[in-house]
Amino acid sequence: MSPTLQQAPEMQSSPLHKQYEKASDTYLTNNVLDLFSLSNRVIAITGGAQGIGLALAFACAEAGAKVALIDAKAEPHKDFHILEKQCAQLGMYQSDVTDFDRLSNTFDEILRDFGRLDGCITAAGICPDEPFLSRKPDSVRRCFDINVLGTYFTAQLAAKHMIQSSPSSIDTANGSIVMIGSVAAHQASIAQFLSDYCSSKGAVVSLAKELAVELADSGIRVNVISPGYTRTDLTAVLAKTRPSLANIFSSEPPMRRIGDRTDLKGAALYLLSSASAYMTGGELLITGGLHAGRKL
Repeated sequence: MSPTLQQAPEMQSSPLHKQYEKASDTYLTNNVLDLFSLSNRVIAITGGAQGIGLALAFACAEAGAKVALIDAKAEPHKDFHILEKQCAQLGMYQSDVTDFDRLSNTFDEILRDFGRLDGCITAAGICPDEPFLSRKPDSVRRCFDINVLGTYFTAQLAAKHMIQSSPSSIDTANGSIVMIGSVAAHQASIAQFLSDYCSSKGAVVSLAKELAVELADSGIRVNVISPGYTRTDLTAVLAKTRPSLANIFSSEPPMRRIGDRTDLKGAALYLLSSASAYMTGGELLITGGLHAGRKL
């Protein structure tokens, strides 16, 4: 007579065991469009006056979010005025991610104006292009102050305010932090000299993994979007001044084109919303395949 397997009594009655008594059927009632909604959520975005940050602000607004933009610039890009007409509630805050006290006051102001904080995108960053042997301490330090410490303390302040906010009506989590990394965290760029930029973005990717574990008990998810070459006002200028570099941007990715900020909008919406409720510590590489290999 073959032996039968019996569960230990403590396993049979444990809360963990009850999770497996039957398959979950929540997929029947959780509509996918509701999962991707940011309705009534408040999202703060550093570097939001222009570039990728501003594009992702449009994504948030289009999904129903209220948006607080943080930037060192006194005047945002002209497209900000289009966003004003689309966003349920929009605020523009001039601040500095390298000045902790000023940034802390900015987050306090956002909380007063909006009443809560549900998500944060850390899009403030700079990309110096100069040979390693020519780099000077002050300029390297500035890159790390903005890209690494700016991201670090933005995430810290955002997390503190998220914990103070009660979970939104369709999510049990307190919030989501989305850091903007780069494919440069994984590979060198051809024809550019980005030693401090590459290492700073590597730090961002590593930081997100640590915070994903550390903040999980507080109900905060932390993930990264790492774009490849992406068309912005800056790359438009580069295309005119350095045509050979513009050719690399379009020919090197396996998909044979430079990315567009539109390519990042869906990823940001996914990571900020309940659609990614079980994702933390992850990285979405949106590179046209560049991270997998270069086309010759």
